[in-house]
Amino acid sequence: MDHLPATTIVRVARPSLDPVGAERFWMDGIGLEVLWRGDATSEGGHRLTMLGRSTSCWHLELVDDPEAARAHPPGPEDLLVLYLGKPPATAWLTQIEAAGGRRVPSRNPYWDRGGVTFQDPDGYLPV
Repeated sequence: MDHLPATTIVRVARPSLDPVGAERFWMDGIGLEVLWRGDATSEGGHRLTMLGRSTSCWHLELVDDPEAARAHPPGPEDLLVLYLGKPPATAWLTQIEAAGGRRVPSRNPYWDRGGVTFQDPDGYLPV
């Protein structure tokens, strides 16, 4: 029995210290789109932005919640790995840096052999 079909939508939700900077990184750098925005009157009482692609089965939710972000800062294994199927284009890596991404070595050298690790404005590590 298939309890978790391949078409299951995955949402990665995380608090943000810098929602404006994080949104810039994920939109202008990585290339995601805004799928939905909510203000402080949204359920939960926090401003949030959902980013992704309308054709994808996953999206990233940035929650404007500095208190939660400070209470649970990202660590070296808080990775979001994007498998591209080919090496990333140099122009795209430059675009990510221009949007606030900082190239960093991964804690696990495996990720550096076949990919590039960045630190986003909130300290999370997309590979």
